[in-house]
Amino acid sequence: MMKSHDAYIAAAPEQFRAMLGQLRAQLSQALPDAEEVVKYDMPGFQIEETIIAGYAAFSKQCGLYVDPGAIAAHADEIASLKLKATKTGVTFSVSKPITGELVEKLAVSSRRKKGF
Repeated sequence: MMKSHDAYIAAAPEQFRAMLGQLRAQLSQALPDAEEVVKYDMPGFQIEETIIAGYAAFSKQCGLYVDPGAIAAHADEIASLKLKATKTGVTFSVSKPITGELVEKLAVSSRRKKGF
């Protein structure tokens, strides 16, 4: 079980480590008062007891997980970047990266949707 964001990123597939480090920094900047946590073996950012955003690495892609309302609010931008989205997440890879601008929009929107 991972205990920190650093440990999670270090254990991720090598091709994703830099991207995950950048994603972590972007989320930290977009959610300055959120606490870094690891829950359900996934790094995330929480305010009070609510997870605002989380991320994960898999063998072929990474994911950013936020409130479903944030995904819905930015569906057009997600589609325009040719990224895949589920109800609660956006997947991306080295060949199809997520932009810092979209990360910030999703984090801020997720925070708002969760009432913070």
